Amino acid sequence: MDYASTLLGLIPGGSSRRTPGLKELLGKAELYLPPEQVARIREAAEFGAEAHQGQKRLSGEPYIAHPLAAAEILADLHLDADTIVGAILHDVIEDTPIAKEDIAQRFGADVAEIVDGVTKLDQIKFKNREEAQAESFRKMLLAMVRDLRVIMVKLADRTHNMRTIGAMSPPKRRAIARETLDIYAPVAERLGLYNIKLELEDLGFRALYPQRYRVIERALKRARGNQKEFLGKIEKALAEALQKAGIPGKVESREKHLYSIYKKMRRKRSLLAQVVDVYGLRILVDSADTCYRTLGVVHATYRPMPGRFKDYIAIPRVNGYQSLHTTLFGPNGVPIEVQIRTADMHNIAEAGVAAHWKYKAGGAADGNDSAQQERARAWISHLMEMQASGNAEEFIESVKVDLFPDKVYVFTPKGAILRLPRGATVVDFAYAVHTDIGNRCVAAKVDRRLSPLRTVLRNGQTVQIITAKGASPNPSWVNFVATAKARSAIRHYLKALQRSEAVELGAQLLNSALEEFQLSVDRIETSVMNQALQEFHCKEKDELLAQIGLGERLAPLVARRLLPSGHDETGKITPLTVAGTEGLLVTYSRCCRPIPNDPIIAFLSAGRGIVIHRDTCGNVEDYHKHPEKWQPVAWQKDLTRYFSAEVRIEAENKIGMLASISAAIAGTGTNIGHATVEQRDGDVSLIKLEVEVKDRKHLARVVRTIRHMPEVLRVSRYQASRRSQHEE
Repeated sequence: MDYASTLLGLIPGGSSRRTPGLKELLGKAELYLPPEQVARIREAAEFGAEAHQGQKRLSGEPYIAHPLAAAEILADLHLDADTIVGAILHDVIEDTPIAKEDIAQRFGADVAEIVDGVTKLDQIKFKNREEAQAESFRKMLLAMVRDLRVIMVKLADRTHNMRTIGAMSPPKRRAIARETLDIYAPVAERLGLYNIKLELEDLGFRALYPQRYRVIERALKRARGNQKEFLGKIEKALAEALQKAGIPGKVESREKHLYSIYKKMRRKRSLLAQVVDVYGLRILVDSADTCYRTLGVVHATYRPMPGRFKDYIAIPRVNGYQSLHTTLFGPNGVPIEVQIRTADMHNIAEAGVAAHWKYKAGGAADGNDSAQQERARAWISHLMEMQASGNAEEFIESVKVDLFPDKVYVFTPKGAILRLPRGATVVDFAYAVHTDIGNRCVAAKVDRRLSPLRTVLRNGQTVQIITAKGASPNPSWVNFVATAKARSAIRHYLKALQRSEAVELGAQLLNSALEEFQLSVDRIETSVMNQALQEFHCKEKDELLAQIGLGERLAPLVARRLLPSGHDETGKITPLTVAGTEGLLVTYSRCCRPIPNDPIIAFLSAGRGIVIHRDTCGNVEDYHKHPEKWQPVAWQKDLTRYFSAEVRIEAENKIGMLASISAAIAGTGTNIGHATVEQRDGDVSLIKLEVEVKDRKHLARVVRTIRHMPEVLRVSRYQASRRSQHEE
C-alpha cells in the first residue's frame, strides 16, 4: 500500500472516504509554522508510517492514525515543530526496531529526548499493576524535569487513547479510566491545560461509570432549554450594566462539564435536581484593573453570595490561572457563578503552559521562560526530591497529594506567598522554604505567636521558622506532615542515621566474631580486606559493615573470610554486649520484654538489625531450625537505665484493691507505666501492670512485695506465646 495514501487517510482499495490524518494535521500546522517546519512534520509522518507499517490498532485502523491524532491535538495548542514531531514518533522506540539514536540523527536530539521521555514501560515486568503504573508515572515526571514538552505529548497521547477507548475490554477500560482521572487529568490541570483536563475527565467518567454518565447527560439535556433562556436574561442585564458604566466587555455563558457536576453531587451528597448552578457566566475585559471595576458593576446588578468570592488575580493558582470568581443571587435566588478575566488570562486558563509555548515568527520558540513555566518546572523539580525515598506506590500517592489544587496560602515574614496543600503544618512550611530550614527547625511563630510545630496552617497566616545549629528532624514529624517534600526529607535523614548506626553495629558484630581468633576489624590486613570487599561486591569497608549491621550478611561468615591463611579457626563466638540504649538497629522484643540479668539471645533480622529476646521466649524456638540467624548477646555491667516488664496479678475484687497494690509497688521505688484491669469469673480480677525496673533483682523484689499482700491470689511475670520468630 502507498504510504501517501495511508497518511492522507485513504482507505486501501481506492475508496474516496477519508479519516483524520496527515492532511488535517498539516493544515493546522500551516496556520502558524513556517514552511520548512511543516516539511519536517510531513517527513516525520512518512517516517512514522513506514516504521509502523503493518501495525493496527484494536479498532482496526492503521496504527499511524493514533500518533497523527495526538500530534493534531498539540497543533491545536500551537506548539512548536519539535513537539509535533515528537508526538508523531512517540511510539516508535517502543513498538518498532528504531532506536533513539536513529531519531536523534534524523530529527535532532530534542525530538529524541521527547520520544524517549514518553516511551511506555510495557516491556518491564512488575509485581503488580499498581507498581507498573507508578513506575511509568515516575519516569514520565522525571523526564518532564528535562523538557516540559514530554508531558504535553503524554497528555495528547492519553487524550486520543481515551477518545478511542471503546475498542478495549471493559476491565481494561475501567483501569485506564481510573488512571486518567487519578493522574493525567490532575496533571493537565496543574499545568493549566484546562481544555485537555475537561475532556480527560468527561471521557474518564464515561468509561468508568457509563450508566451514571448517561443519567446526568439525559437530565442536562432536558434542563438545557430552560436554563439557557434564564441565563440569557442575566447575560443581557450584565451586558447593559457594563455598557452603562462605560466598560468594554464580553459576557458569555458556559455550561459545566459532566464530571464536575458528578463530583459536586458526591461531595455535597445531593441529587441532580439540587445542583442548580449547572451553568455559569464569564466576562472578558481588557485589563486587570477593569476586572475589579467590572466586579463592582456585577455586584451592584445582582447581590453577591457571602464567602463565595475568590481573587486569583492577586494570588494566582500554582498553574498560573488568574481570574476573579464570585457567586451571585440570580432571579428567584438561583446561584450564578461568574468569572471575570482578561483575554490573556482566558488564553492561559484554556491552554495553560501551552499558552506560553506559542511558536514565534522567525523559526524559534521564545527562549525566555514565562513565570508559569517556571512555576510548573519548580513543582516538577521538587518531585525529584521525593523519588529517592519510598517505593513507587508511595511516590505516586505522595504526588497525588500535591496534584490536587486544594491549597492554603501563607506568608513568609518578608511577605512572600507560599502555596501548601490544605492540612499542611508548620513543619511543611519550613521544608517548603528550604530543606535545610526544615531539618534545623526547632520552633515557630504563627502570626507572631509561638505555636507547636504540628500546628495546621490556615489561609493568610504569617509563619516564621526558628532554627538552631545542630538540630535534626524528629522522626515523629512523619506522622503529621502533609507534603511529600517534608516526608521525603525526614525519611532521607532517618535513612542516613540508620546507615551510621548500621555501620557502628556491624563493627561491633564483626569484632565479636573476630575476637575468638584474637583479631579485630582494625587489625585485618588491607590486602585481605580489599579482597573480601571485592568478593562481597562492596565498594568500601563501611558498606560491608552496614550490611552486617542490617542483618544482610552474617558476621561469623565474614569473620572467617577475613582470617589470614593458615589461621586456627577453632574457638567460641564472643557475645555482643548490649546496654539497653541502642537505637534504630537494636530493639527489644515486646513478646518477652527482656531486662538485665535475663539470659538473652538476638535474632538477625534482614534490613532491621538485631532483635533481643529472652532465651526462654517461645519465639526462640526458631533458633534450632536456623541457628545461623541468631547471635549470642550479653548485658553490659552496671546499667543505670530502666526497662519495661509486664506483671500479671490475680486478686480479689475489692474496693481500693488497685490502689493498695499501686501503693505497695510505689513503696519499692518502682514506677507503673501502664495498668489494665479485667473482670474474671466470680470475684477475681486480672490486673496487667507494666513496671519500670532496673534488672531481675528489682523485678523479683516487686513480685515478692505484691505476693505478700492478702488480697493477691497469684502473681507472675508475663511472657507472650509464640507469634512470630522475630516479633518486636
